[in-house]
Amino acid sequence: MPKKELFTGWMMVVLAAWMLLLATPARAVLQVQINRGQVQPVPVAVPDFLGRTQDERVLGQKVAEIIRNNLARSGLFRIIDPAAYIERINSFDAPPQFGSWRVIKAQALIVGRVAAHPDGRVEGAFRLWDVFTQRQILGLKFITSKREWRRVGHKISDAVYKAVTGDEGYFDTRIVFIDESGPKKKRVKRLAIMDQDGFNLHYLTDGRALVLTPRFSPAAQRIAYLSYATGVPRVYILDLATGQRRMIGEFPRMSFAPRFSPDGRRLVFSLLENGGSNLYEMDLATRRIRQLTNTRAIDTAPSYSPDGRFIVFESDREGSQQLYVMPAPGGPAKRISFGRGRYSTPVWSPRGDMIAFTRMRRGRFAIGVMRPDGSGERILTEGYHNEGPTWAPNGRVIMFFRTRRGPNGGPHLYSVDLTGYNERLVPTPNFASDPAWSPLLK
Repeated sequence: MPKKELFTGWMMVVLAAWMLLLATPARAVLQVQINRGQVQPVPVAVPDFLGRTQDERVLGQKVAEIIRNNLARSGLFRIIDPAAYIERINSFDAPPQFGSWRVIKAQALIVGRVAAHPDGRVEGAFRLWDVFTQRQILGLKFITSKREWRRVGHKISDAVYKAVTGDEGYFDTRIVFIDESGPKKKRVKRLAIMDQDGFNLHYLTDGRALVLTPRFSPAAQRIAYLSYATGVPRVYILDLATGQRRMIGEFPRMSFAPRFSPDGRRLVFSLLENGGSNLYEMDLATRRIRQLTNTRAIDTAPSYSPDGRFIVFESDREGSQQLYVMPAPGGPAKRISFGRGRYSTPVWSPRGDMIAFTRMRRGRFAIGVMRPDGSGERILTEGYHNEGPTWAPNGRVIMFFRTRRGPNGGPHLYSVDLTGYNERLVPTPNFASDPAWSPLLK
């Protein structure tokens, strides 16, 4: 079991927002539209953050590097090599020499500083400048515990992302997944959690029992997962803040792992019976289970819409695996997938505007999206074996796992944005599968 101190720092970030020098943002010039098919990245310069002491300056370098890496991975920003910088930033309060930044074609400039408080806390402040209008767009500062200093870089990245795109960021988040190690025929699978950029990895189980399909609750503080410690599927909920876990129940007939409802009060899952499977919902307070579908087909892989009104799921009720949407309390289901191939693992976007899915056709697995009515289907990435999409909390990026061929092959995590052009390997120490993306941390 995890120790409490691994997670108590999550809630310790304090946001103090102030507009520096300017009350009105100047987003009209420095703005990127991320709904287009292919996006022209915004050139941005991120000098090392300033500090009064040597330790603060070293920390400032690390924070700036986190911001550079986050923004670069988003595909919406092109980070200008610091070796090309003409001006050396040595003051946080004085406006920069904009001509020096225009020469290297920077459109945005992030200037920051870090400070160590006497009580051990770390403060990070920044200014986002529009180089062409010579106006400050945004100024913020964040304070956190020393142990959580990386979150300062993630919080700043989120703020810059939102200022330039108009959408919420997704950098101050965590990924829970299944870490897989050992020989292919005898893999040890452990529940693991890390920051979205692969840092701060912790193991939540010891590998002695098989664990599968973790899912975050809407509050990001709880994880539901399957454990086969007794050989029978058990559903557990792990509280990340305390390290405590509780068994929700044994489900020997469970055919797909549970997902939380948007309010975190219920779980939806599927159970096998009489050769088929149907969808069920459990009230976590009362442990009462209610049947949602009643067919002889295989209804499985349910996912709630973000408003809790509907459920998307996969079913072979018309002869092959396809996607269906029905009212959350149960009722008539409408088929929404009509492309070539079989469809599975649907997941509703946090924005409510898209459903991600896996499509299988001619031995290849694709990750795609479609609107809730089935229109606008697009394939984002395709390969030998792609599976398990999960959404970033802003609904703009999808993470999934891809299994490589060969006797030594195994699954790895990847992310891809909605344009399909920005696909990235997500670093993990071992093989990794079944990712689930947390909401933004508080």
